[in-house]
Amino acid sequence: MARITVDGKIIEAQEGASVLQACLQNGIYIPHLCHLEGVGDPPASCRLCFVEINGKKKPVASCNTPVVEGLEIWTDGEAVRRLQRTGLRLLLSVHKVECKVCPSNRKCPLQDMARFLGVRLKPRRFQHIHRPRPRLADSGLFDYRPDRCVLCGQCIRVCEERNRLPLLTFAMRGFDTVVASFPREDLEPGMDCRLCLACVDTCPVSALSFRPDRKDVPR
Repeated sequence: MARITVDGKIIEAQEGASVLQACLQNGIYIPHLCHLEGVGDPPASCRLCFVEINGKKKPVASCNTPVVEGLEIWTDGEAVRRLQRTGLRLLLSVHKVECKVCPSNRKCPLQDMARFLGVRLKPRRFQHIHRPRPRLADSGLFDYRPDRCVLCGQCIRVCEERNRLPLLTFAMRGFDTVVASFPREDLEPGMDCRLCLACVDTCPVSALSFRPDRKDVPR
């Protein structure tokens, strides 16, 4: 175990674990999206979990910063909060805010972060941009909502963790990036999306759901 200081408080954490894990396990909240407990290393793509570390010139992503003895960490500095608020506003500018009809309402990390950071769910600083709504190239089991998707990658990572062969991936680039699926001919017998469904269960913003005409899918 390593002793580190977070916001002036000394805590113990597993050496080599991420700073984000150490803070969350000790009840210290850091806004985050791409971290998924127990599933590999996060890609540090959401750019929300910034912290300041004594000796570092700039804030760093806490999800891929390892714990070492003696770290001094600040989670609530002005530079950190500025980066987090800007990052969240950018996410919300391409996220269709329809909380009342969204299955993730009241258990949504975007709502939690907006409340924590004091950011409006419908920010005025950035113009809202609508993203097209392609169909996932699969058997028709899922409905994908890119206007809700925050590209956290949790569905892709949990799919690969469960199946050892990813059935989901990011397609296209930049603003046009979406989650896509592709058929695999090398799946082991018994591997069936209908018997797994981890991607849908993992999605934090209900961008992935079952199609209304497939309610017969076994859970």
